Amino acid sequence: MADYNPSTGDAATSSQTQPPLSHDAPASMSLGDTTASSQPPTGAKGDAMDNRTSADGEPANPVPTSLAVQNPAHPPANPETLEQVAKVLKSEIGVPTLLNRLKQSVAATKEFGLFLKKRSTIEDDHAQSLKKLCRLSQDNMRRADHRQGTFLHGYEEMMQMHDRIAENGIQFALSLHQMHEDLSELVAFAERSRKGLKASGLAAEQKVADLEQAMRKSKAKYDSLAEEYDRARTGEVKQSGKVFGFKGKSAAQQEEDLLRKVQAADQVYQTSVQTLQYEKSQLEIHSRPETIKSLQDLIKETDAGLTLQLQKFASFNEKLLLSNGLIISPLRSTGGEYQPRGLRSSVSSIDNEKDFNDYVMSNYGRMAPNTGEIKYEKNPLLNPGSQTGPSSALPARTASPQSTGLPYQPPLNREARSNTLNFPSPSTASPPPQAPAPINQGYNHQPPSQDHQPYPPSSSFTPHNRTASQGTTQSFTQQQQQQQPMAPRNQPQSHARPGNGLSISSQGPPQLGALPFQGNQSPVQSSAPPFSSVDSSAAGGVSLSQGFQAASHGHGPGSSAPPSGPPQPVFGVPLTRLYERDGLAVPMVVHQCIQAVELYGLEVEGIYRQSGSQNHIHKLKGMFDTNSRNPALDFRNPENFYEDVNSVTGLLKLFLRDLPDPLLTTEHHNAFIAAAKRDDDIARRDALHGIINSLPDPNYATLRALALHLYRVMDKSHINRMNSHNLAVIFGPTLMGTDPSTAIADAGWQIRVIDTILQNTYQIFDED
Repeated sequence: MADYNPSTGDAATSSQTQPPLSHDAPASMSLGDTTASSQPPTGAKGDAMDNRTSADGEPANPVPTSLAVQNPAHPPANPETLEQVAKVLKSEIGVPTLLNRLKQSVAATKEFGLFLKKRSTIEDDHAQSLKKLCRLSQDNMRRADHRQGTFLHGYEEMMQMHDRIAENGIQFALSLHQMHEDLSELVAFAERSRKGLKASGLAAEQKVADLEQAMRKSKAKYDSLAEEYDRARTGEVKQSGKVFGFKGKSAAQQEEDLLRKVQAADQVYQTSVQTLQYEKSQLEIHSRPETIKSLQDLIKETDAGLTLQLQKFASFNEKLLLSNGLIISPLRSTGGEYQPRGLRSSVSSIDNEKDFNDYVMSNYGRMAPNTGEIKYEKNPLLNPGSQTGPSSALPARTASPQSTGLPYQPPLNREARSNTLNFPSPSTASPPPQAPAPINQGYNHQPPSQDHQPYPPSSSFTPHNRTASQGTTQSFTQQQQQQQPMAPRNQPQSHARPGNGLSISSQGPPQLGALPFQGNQSPVQSSAPPFSSVDSSAAGGVSLSQGFQAASHGHGPGSSAPPSGPPQPVFGVPLTRLYERDGLAVPMVVHQCIQAVELYGLEVEGIYRQSGSQNHIHKLKGMFDTNSRNPALDFRNPENFYEDVNSVTGLLKLFLRDLPDPLLTTEHHNAFIAAAKRDDDIARRDALHGIINSLPDPNYATLRALALHLYRVMDKSHINRMNSHNLAVIFGPTLMGTDPSTAIADAGWQIRVIDTILQNTYQIFDED
């Protein structure tokens, strides 16, 4: 706000540089901005102060026209009071009185500024916590294990309302903080001016007081000498008044000496009186009125600034409450434009019956096809009269390619490949080829129990899209689980993947659709006949399960020869090959490590900075290289990682370091470094965003999962002491790789790349 001119009350430039008393709000709440002027804040969109009037028809909050913020409701000052005030200000106590009054104004302004600062901190903490809570609750509610449908839609609308309320709170806190800074500047200016006026005003008063004291002393001396001269002239000189010396003075000499002294004292006394009269007149005519006027202006300016901030505080509170009220219950207009729903309407839109029916109906396609009435059919090759037996409860089984002697024909669609050893898929008309059951052990054609197959079948992949949500981890796990075949029961255990080759996590890593480098083939050969050969080149040279490995190498179902070397290496294998082989967008080792840290390590001080046990890390590495789907690698159970979460973080960092090509790829290394050298935060973020979008799909998916995880670690930085910079120091060389020729020069830029990605995680990646 511009400085006040005490004579007119308009914004003007003073002879002394004065601080601004107010400032535009950094951003506005939904009711509009507040203009910076000497007037109380008003807005065109519904400031509650504008249209209110008092009982007598006058505005309840008038626009101040001078430094003294007046209110017509206040009665005018009593003339007798004004007269007494003028007398006090003209007296010698006027300057000290106004100095004390200015001190009171400064103290009051300081106290209100301190209140605004603390209130701003409280409001900002509340708003930020509310915003974070809304985001976390919304993320959790979008998971597949929560209610969907109209409930999710209404709940998201409610969270959006709370998010807007939090935004209003943040803007309110910023406005209060700006008011605190304005008041701090006003206090500093008032104290500085008071110090100067005190020095000049009290110096003039003290000078007159000193002259008056000197005049009184000279008058006393003058009166004393006059009395002695009078006694000497009349012969009443006392003996004590004689001057002792080599020879005494006569009475005439004494009278003459006293006369000279009296005349000199009279001259000094007269000069003192004249000097005092001049200085006192200067003080009363010039110095004191000027000091009084300056102090009055400073007091009025300080009081006006304080009152203005109080009025802004009242207006901001009204706007905050009114804006939040309009969010909860918006006004309805008769126009045809879109009107947002209120909280009550959003909650009322929840249809429990519809949600229930929609959920149950969504499982309609998973029902087993109706095979008709079960009948006993006698084999015509057998003697009709010699063979009788109980009716079979098993449906007819399709002959396998081996039993018919026909060459194996791979299924044409993913649904036909989704289940080779169980019931036919609901989307196919006939069951896929079955493995022949051994003679000594019948093959039960009913769905396996939970102990043998804890995951439901499925038959779809989620397409990959950089600009849209990648889906929840649980849905990807279900898709991956649903595409794994049931191992034949007569196959040796050494050739079957534990847990049926499926993830032990209920929320597996995200799964991508077809990738550019795969052409038209499916990213996962989800199943194949156990006794037919499988082309391992489609899976990067490694077959999907150990059981299928044996079949592809010509071993029969009863063969138990173990494969040579790790059957499914994970460490040191390119991400593209891992995806082709396992069909997981995020490798299982990364998913399990992230899961363990988020369950047990978010509040561990120095997480990712502390080193784990090398012995534990190498054991876990060997287990993942042998079979990453081993139930013993379910990190939801802390005993599976020796109850040492630091060993889990060491395992994750080891996996990322062992990648043949870094996660951010050598190809884009120079582009990342060039983007990191941009000084503008927004430009740097956008440049990194564009490079990240050009990463290969497996790299992008793994980076996204890791960044979202590290952001959750950062959320607990007040406990684990790991902010974005500390994490960037650790993961910079790990994710970008190290070139010995440029390692030292690029170290700082690598840290800046990761730090920028972590700080802008939710701007770069979709959090769903």
